[in-house]
Amino acid sequence: MSPLPDKPTRREFVAATAPLVVASTVLGSKAKAAPSERVGIGHIGCGGRGGAINRVGGCRNAQSVAYCDPYKSRRDRARGTKPGTADFRELLARDDVDAVTVATPDHWHVPIAVAAAKAGKDMYVEKPLGTCITEDLICRDTIRRYGRMFQYGTQQRSSRHCRFGCELVRSGYIGEVKAIEVVAPNGGRGGSVTPCDPPADLDYNLWIGPAPMVPYTRDRCKTPGTYFIYDYSIGFLGGWGAHPLDIMVWGYDIHKAGACEVSGTGVIPDEGLYDAVINWDLNFKFANGLKLHFTPGGDFTKFIGTEGWVGIRRGGIDAHPKSLLKQRIGPNDVHLVESRHHGQNFVDSCISRKDPVSFIDDAVRSDLISLLSDIAVRTGRPIRWDWEKEALLGDPAAQRMLARPYRAPWGL
Repeated sequence: MSPLPDKPTRREFVAATAPLVVASTVLGSKAKAAPSERVGIGHIGCGGRGGAINRVGGCRNAQSVAYCDPYKSRRDRARGTKPGTADFRELLARDDVDAVTVATPDHWHVPIAVAAAKAGKDMYVEKPLGTCITEDLICRDTIRRYGRMFQYGTQQRSSRHCRFGCELVRSGYIGEVKAIEVVAPNGGRGGSVTPCDPPADLDYNLWIGPAPMVPYTRDRCKTPGTYFIYDYSIGFLGGWGAHPLDIMVWGYDIHKAGACEVSGTGVIPDEGLYDAVINWDLNFKFANGLKLHFTPGGDFTKFIGTEGWVGIRRGGIDAHPKSLLKQRIGPNDVHLVESRHHGQNFVDSCISRKDPVSFIDDAVRSDLISLLSDIAVRTGRPIRWDWEKEALLGDPAAQRMLARPYRAPWGL
């Protein structure tokens, strides 16, 4: 892949800005940090999820200092008195930006995360991670190489009942895990294919970025099109699947279960603009005997063991036997990282230099399940994945789907 285009020089676009003193009351704290101790947050992507994760800048010891979005109206609405820009490279060049939130369309997540790591910035990246497996592996390796902090936008890890359920499983209270069932919301059909002019306030070329350049249509650059168009996403296999699949890897070391075979079915819409997989029904069989069933229809992760089961969803937890719900996690049991606020946990990690609760390695592990699912559906046959080697076994046609070509001059 070709390198990122040359960034403009700092002199060309950065105006000096004095730090603003903002008292935070997040989590009940009113303590002020000295300007030198605050984490300066730059926000890349100001629409949709960007509006939600911009709250990271209001966390204790953090301060929003810059905003970026190819839609001028969005960055103007979000930034207030803070500097705004269309090009994320300008934001990454700023000395007052210590970390970034990335809430762009999916196809920009990894290119921006990699660029942020190389620029010395920590990052909070919305889910899913990449649009192909090669992106994920490059992203993880780059973040580790540059020693950056990465928080994945899987906020359920900051919910007490999700942590408790995963601790029950990891501590052996349901015995040996034999099967896992994962359910995520389904995708959709539709979208206009009629070309029209892009909005006057949108830098369409920059929005497209590394994806193929195609005529603008009214549903292309807004939800749900950004989730359901294959050029930018693998659909809710990853976009929503990231949440219950993340709980799966938090509760079970899926990457240690051995090589797996992935098989199943799905539908690729052939009318309208949306062409990401829907109506999937996928089965993973692992070398250690574990079976994973991944289907659409809700938001649920169920661990089935030899002595019971635990089911976790965003809104609550269930188990059999019911006594598990009152079980105390003892001092000798598995204790996972405790986070009460996903944004604050990220800011704290930027300061402590310890991985946040939803770190890059697990982000890749759960995302690979989504991406392998997509490959299995699109090839129409079983595929095999070696977790130790991180490689597809055989099947040259499937191997060609491990990476996507980038539109020049973009690259990793």
